[in-house]
Amino acid sequence: MRSSSNPAFRRLPVGGGGTQYGPNMGFGQPQGGVPGYGPPQAPAGSADRPMTVDDVVIKTGMSLGVALITGIITAIWAQSQAAVNAMGPILGAMIGGMLVGLVISLVIIFKQKPSGPLTLAYSAAEGVFLGAISGLFEMLYPGIALQAIIGTAGVFITMLIVYKTGAVKVTPKLTKWIIGAVVGAAILMLVNLVTSFFGFNPLRDGGPIAIIFSLVVIGIAAFSFLLDFDQADRMIREGMPSKWAWFAAFGLMTTLVWLYLEILRLLSYLQSD
Repeated sequence: MRSSSNPAFRRLPVGGGGTQYGPNMGFGQPQGGVPGYGPPQAPAGSADRPMTVDDVVIKTGMSLGVALITGIITAIWAQSQAAVNAMGPILGAMIGGMLVGLVISLVIIFKQKPSGPLTLAYSAAEGVFLGAISGLFEMLYPGIALQAIIGTAGVFITMLIVYKTGAVKVTPKLTKWIIGAVVGAAILMLVNLVTSFFGFNPLRDGGPIAIIFSLVVIGIAAFSFLLDFDQADRMIREGMPSKWAWFAAFGLMTTLVWLYLEILRLLSYLQSD
């Protein structure tokens, strides 16, 4: 299985049932097999039946729905707190949601086992984290959260179309470039975080360099979706059990969270100008 920039897909086992049930139809770029449904599959009620695209779509939709619900509730609450200058609880929600989401994500990644409850708990924690941030931004720039949601959805749909049509092929070379770009961006953000403590914050100060950097990061996050789609596609074609759709959903959620946060940041730069 090809490597991915998404840590959720870096520790996946190879295969999982393809020899028993045969390949399934993936997201739209079959590689190493004939497109189609293949041999008869296990009964729909079988616990170890191979995963399908529908499994990934349903599990991702459930995870996204949990994140949206908790995010909206938290954003409304954060605005009410900000209206009375109660910033402490909002910061607590932000830090708490971020830390809980980080811990759960590490458990999912290193446990190497799919888990619906953990994936949904991660989505809820990220919803609290992003909802608290979005509530604060909404106080400063009304409507920015909705714009960020629309922008994130637009990028996701666009990259899905790009992948399905084969406009951009996920090759080993492209994979290496994307992984390198993700690592490079992460290092730059870490260095910028450290230098910000000394008053030097060029990548996040809202200036021209910060705007360019956010655009670059959004581009990297967008191309990371191609690797996520490809990994989910390979899991489907290799006949991995349907429960692994939760792992694919978790991987897609991590990229969606990253992209939304970066788009929100970019919009704040543009509106402040």
